[in-house]
Amino acid sequence: MRVTTSCARDTEQLGEKLASVLRGKEMIALFGDLGAGKTAFTRGLCAGLGIRDGVCSPTFAIVNAYQGKYPVYHFDMYRITDLDDLFATGFYDYIGNGVIIIEWSENIESELEPDCIRIRIEKTENENERIFDIRGLDEYADLFR
Repeated sequence: MRVTTSCARDTEQLGEKLASVLRGKEMIALFGDLGAGKTAFTRGLCAGLGIRDGVCSPTFAIVNAYQGKYPVYHFDMYRITDLDDLFATGFYDYIGNGVIIIEWSENIESELEPDCIRIRIEKTENENERIFDIRGLDEYADLFR
């Protein structure tokens, strides 16, 4: 499923829509270049789960934890270079204990759950426009139209 957003607010609203179908134990893998909108999407997802403040990229912390309708664990895997680094983050301990949303999933692709929601975000020639290729939510396609 492909969805196009035209500004950061649209990207956040897309995240809010996705939040409306979550059951609390999903893994959401985000793929995309620097500035693609991964954190804006995560802000929207968190807002949709009742988390309004403090959502930011966990670049230096590796993981930020938020409590809303469900616990949300927001990972940034940009600096993760191997499985030892990943293990040191405690990543595996979070699986199944809330919603896991992962920025820079490219760096840990071999460790993603087979049924995770995969979202590839692409920039376009229009500075604010983004194309979201969403896999793993086909049954909710109508929600995103």
